[in-house]
Amino acid sequence: MIVYKLGESLYLNITNRCTNDCDFCIRKNGPGVGGYNLWLEKEPTTKEIIEAIGDPTGYKEVVFCGYGEPLMRLQVVIDVAKHLKKTYPNIPIRINTNGQANMIYGEDITLQLEGLIDVISISLNAENAEKYNDLCHPEYGEDAFYSILEFARKAKNHIPRVVLSVVDVPGIDIQKCAELAEKLGVEFRVRSYEKR
Repeated sequence: MIVYKLGESLYLNITNRCTNDCDFCIRKNGPGVGGYNLWLEKEPTTKEIIEAIGDPTGYKEVVFCGYGEPLMRLQVVIDVAKHLKKTYPNIPIRINTNGQANMIYGEDITLQLEGLIDVISISLNAENAEKYNDLCHPEYGEDAFYSILEFARKAKNHIPRVVLSVVDVPGIDIQKCAELAEKLGVEFRVRSYEKR
């Protein structure tokens, strides 16, 4: 399942890979979300993704968000976004990310998203590095948390809307997370935790 619909948005599922192993991840609850099986047998090519999208004009946005971290396939995201912007310039494009792309690639990748991505939603998920490490188990350890804050700071220079989000799991200080977003000058959103 490369594309799936939730609400008025069209979601693009392009990888299973992720640098986190979050305690609350939907992957721990089964193979999908909203009745869709999102586990990919193989990663789709750029051509396969574009074909699966078809004409997205009936949707309010296209979102890179599936069972893995979409920016692990940065070039594919860029190529698909370029196609969408050229063919359907009025459809907003959003990326839901764990915010670790700069650690993954060892450089600041936010400039590459300029003019292509309208909204980037970054999963903050905790108010400090220790809690983030305990909850999300990132490959990069506690450094991941600080890189997420830096990623948000840099993304602001190239992407019109930057949102830090947090899942309302027990033990997370939502207020402190909101304060971090305010300090960075980005939007803040709380996602509901649905334990099955």
